[in-house]
Amino acid sequence: MSNWIEACATNDIDEEDLTRWDHEEKTYAIYNTENGFFTTDGMCTHEEQHLEDGLVTGDVIECPLHQGRFNIVTGKALSAPVCIDLKTYPTKVEGGKVYVQVSA
Repeated sequence: MSNWIEACATNDIDEEDLTRWDHEEKTYAIYNTENGFFTTDGMCTHEEQHLEDGLVTGDVIECPLHQGRFNIVTGKALSAPVCIDLKTYPTKVEGGKVYVQVSA
């Protein structure tokens, strides 16, 4: 079973930026891109660095620790040292709020 959880307001995240969202015992990164809002796991798959301070350029997030890059939309690892993709989560906007679908 999956639930849509209200994570933040759309105006909480500048375009080409992200915010950290902690829900239950998991941490996520929610992105505002020119193509919409997206959500991935919040921790880099390389060395468990949170992506919160990473650089967002278009649909790419660069990890602040070793500059590994991921596609925000697909989670695909794009450049070394990362080689394991990020998990992505369905994300929608309704009434100025960002909702993320998480498994119950």
